[in-house]
Amino acid sequence: MNSLEELANAALTSADLDNKVQITRKAAESWRQRKLSLNGSRRLPSAKRPGRPEKPVLLPPNKVPKRGIGSESGRIALIHAICHIELNAIDLALDIVARFSREPMPNSFFDDWMMVASEEAKHFTLLRKRLQEFGADYGDLPSHDGLWEAAHETSHDLTARLALVPLVLEARGLDVTPSLIRALQREKDHETAEIFEIIYEDEKGHVAVGAKWFRFLCRRQKRDPDAQFRQLVRDHFRGQLKPPFNDRARCASGITPGFYRSLSPLGN
Repeated sequence: MNSLEELANAALTSADLDNKVQITRKAAESWRQRKLSLNGSRRLPSAKRPGRPEKPVLLPPNKVPKRGIGSESGRIALIHAICHIELNAIDLALDIVARFSREPMPNSFFDDWMMVASEEAKHFTLLRKRLQEFGADYGDLPSHDGLWEAAHETSHDLTARLALVPLVLEARGLDVTPSLIRALQREKDHETAEIFEIIYEDEKGHVAVGAKWFRFLCRRQKRDPDAQFRQLVRDHFRGQLKPPFNDRARCASGITPGFYRSLSPLGN
């Protein structure tokens, strides 16, 4: 495989999670060193669905059991849930590269998204290792498929994909992760808290990548970014954006309150 498009598709469709992580890291490094062309000689179909092992069992979001983190079983459930999110994040970044590799975008767009994919692979690996330290593993608990629904909903439109994935779904991580870190620290689970701190710092950069390229496309389309974001969220996202919002982290990552406040139940 001599193209980024081919390697991204190979990682995306791999059901072997170790193999998925390995190919993702190889693709990111080879692309960074400019050892790959962007596209192969033929158009590859990007996956309708990512490759997955048989487990975990996927349930509707409202059927996935929730547990507090005051017990070891509760922390395992939390880590498993975030591990599942990070696996989906690997595939969402790969899908942006594979699905939109023939869009007229600068190479730096693909630089950014392969960096994101590589960092999501790092997060998944750290969390899976932490699960194993608890005597568990990814797949032991049920999960939901809500994140991949966003990919399916925006498969036709790169601007919509950037609005929903980094600027809604990943930005939500900026809102909730600091309180999770504090809760883990109160439980003296400093090892897990440190992993969440790594994820939090990296995710700021991922949201910034999404904001940068969303604004780039809006400028090219001669559209106002705030208004375009609100319209795309109304068109493609089910429900309202839930407060509280980490306005400081969001602003530092390039999404100001004008983007999202009017989309929440509290409005402005």
